[in-house]
Amino acid sequence: MPHELRLKLILKTLTTLLLFISFIPIQAQAQMIDSPERTEGDGPYERLIIRGATMIDGTGSPAYGPVDVVIEGNRIVQIQNVGYPGVPINENRRPEAAEGDFELDAEGMYLLPGFIDMHAHIGGNAQGTTPEYVFKLWLAHGITSIREPGSFNGIDWTLRHTQKSLSNEITAPRIFPYIGFGSRSDESITTPQQAIEWVQMIHDRGAKGIKYFGTRPELWEASLNEANRLDMGSMAHHAQPRVVYANVSHTSEMGLRGMTHWYGLPEALFTNQTIQNYPLDYNYGDEQHRFEEAGKLWKQAAEPGTEKWNSVMNRLIELDFEINPTFTIYEASRDLMRERRAEWHERYTLPSLWNFYQPDRRAHGSYWFNWGTEQEVEWKNNYRLWMNFVNEFKNRGGTVTLGSDAGYIFKLYGFAYIREMELFREAGFHPLEIFQSASLKAAEVLGMDQELGTIEVGKLADLILIDENPQENLKVLYGTGAIRVSENNEVVRVGGIKYTIKDGIIFDAEELLKDVENMVQTAKEESNFIIKQPGLDY
Repeated sequence: MPHELRLKLILKTLTTLLLFISFIPIQAQAQMIDSPERTEGDGPYERLIIRGATMIDGTGSPAYGPVDVVIEGNRIVQIQNVGYPGVPINENRRPEAAEGDFELDAEGMYLLPGFIDMHAHIGGNAQGTTPEYVFKLWLAHGITSIREPGSFNGIDWTLRHTQKSLSNEITAPRIFPYIGFGSRSDESITTPQQAIEWVQMIHDRGAKGIKYFGTRPELWEASLNEANRLDMGSMAHHAQPRVVYANVSHTSEMGLRGMTHWYGLPEALFTNQTIQNYPLDYNYGDEQHRFEEAGKLWKQAAEPGTEKWNSVMNRLIELDFEINPTFTIYEASRDLMRERRAEWHERYTLPSLWNFYQPDRRAHGSYWFNWGTEQEVEWKNNYRLWMNFVNEFKNRGGTVTLGSDAGYIFKLYGFAYIREMELFREAGFHPLEIFQSASLKAAEVLGMDQELGTIEVGKLADLILIDENPQENLKVLYGTGAIRVSENNEVVRVGGIKYTIKDGIIFDAEELLKDVENMVQTAKEESNFIIKQPGLDY
């Protein structure tokens, strides 16, 4: 083979592999449209008083109230206890309202800090989603901040929307952009010096951190050293084609601050092997192979309570390492029918996104080529071990945060985040621990715990109001609420977040969801679309 042809073939193969590793669909490389100017939300007010709520402050402390909370502009300036549960509020203890103050009656409601989604992609052209659609679904579910891992809509686009959200020009959560390692580089990063210069470049542009999928050890080390020197965050999806270079034990020692998903963690727990036990006909480019064998990975690791299990876990805790498990994004692997038929798809999933979810050998996460009972059982067993590790990690003092990775595998923005809370509950977390992970722990990882994460005087006014107790049933946090039977034996819907407050601006969650529903309905009418199940005769 001629030298030039061989070189072209090698480059093409490497490019294809990198696309698989980075999960960036080719279609997503086109520039996404900008989010429109904000027309939703009231405020911020010179002075806003939230009256009579029961407060879950995000620290892990139990619910407390009733309280009145005073907000001036975008900051909390007073939290006043105004009585006792079950008796009339003591009016003499209430902060007085002055002329021009806005008062929000929250008696009987629960007040929580705004949620932070620590694995939140802003959709893209591959899914056919607009940023407005994604942002409104997030805000409607109380998500007031996101960590955007990879910034696959482009660095310029993501940083522009980061600033627009910060100044509240758009209806959107706060954005903390983590740039995919090597993105926007003029050439492939092959030397430590190039890695250092790339980190400096994204830092100067305004990036808050780096998202890794895996690279060579010397590039891990050089880039992480520079990122930590600049006090930037870092997270990694230890992709299987690169985990042989460095698993979680290796990267955490190099200075990586956190991991998302769970790849790289079982590999760090191997005792009888060094590489995953791949079948001899395995091909990483075959999504069925990839996800089917991933469901068998935890049982290849050291068992709970063993010396290896304990030593790896204890060392990660010593390093103050973050685990962002994203249980929800793999849930279809253990119960495909449940995810396909989630009740919110009909009203809130765009036709383009529904089509994106369907099985396709060319698309990431669309791996339902021959998925059945055996695969789901393996994944159920996989989850038991995975959840065991995460819950024990938390119990020993490790940092665990919530992330959804929605937009793939039948997971819808906002809804997937609440489902992640339910899965944390399944793993053994108390609801107060879940809300702590969703707010304070995430803010600590982002270096924003002096501003966000708890309801405290002096912090930014990112808050949630809901008229049901979310500790008793996390399902009330879904935009579709929860089903209950009334005293008259009538089926009713309860819950759904009432208000999401971001930076002192009050958003009506129901109105945001109605906007999304209208977007979906319009798209369906334009395409004459109905949700169908492939392979069934309609």
